Amino acid sequence: MKIWEKIVEGMNGLGIAGLLGLTSPPADDGAHPGLREIGFTVGVIALGAKMARVDGDVSEAEVEAFRQFFQVPPGEERNVERFFNLAKRDAAGFEIYARQVAELFPDAPEILEGVIEGLFDIAKAHGEVDAAEADYLAKVARIFGLDSARFERARAAALGVVECEACTILGVDPLATDEQIREVWLALVRANHPDRLTAQGLPEEAIAMATRKLAVINDAYDRLRRERGLVAA
Repeated sequence: MKIWEKIVEGMNGLGIAGLLGLTSPPADDGAHPGLREIGFTVGVIALGAKMARVDGDVSEAEVEAFRQFFQVPPGEERNVERFFNLAKRDAAGFEIYARQVAELFPDAPEILEGVIEGLFDIAKAHGEVDAAEADYLAKVARIFGLDSARFERARAAALGVVECEACTILGVDPLATDEQIREVWLALVRANHPDRLTAQGLPEEAIAMATRKLAVINDAYDRLRRERGLVAA
């Protein structure tokens, strides 16, 4: 049974609470193939829906930002929209979804960082990120166990409103040497490389997030190289 068939079955028979009960397997989910992917899918859609709802009514701009962030699989648009709408009005708090996603990726903080970046994209869809949205994002990041450097990197990648944005995205000091910056860049490329994450059995949506993140990392590094007059990586 395909992942979305299982999710739809859960929506029809169990509701969100039942799906959450099904989707907290061990990270290696060898005894329950596919549950890790279901857990990630359900958790991220729910976090995105609740992010859009934080400031009141959900706008079309926020819904479109979610679609861009999550990259809905072809043919599953109606199912995703149905679950998104269900999640945004569900009484359960966002904390349970955040814990679910965090538990699925204890050794892949780059994936969790990508989720925060996507939530920032939703928050900024209607303009500036307000206090309630900033509080939501900070709380989700804490549940994820992300340090301030990763949080600021996600914020810079999404908003681009910090001094030396490229430095923040890479997590380097603006005064770092060229070699230090290159070493950090290489480490980030290795951590976010789709081939590495595919080998770990991560779901397609997580791979897509990492692919977008890798492009942001490479762009930041290229900008720093140009600013420093370097011509080769």
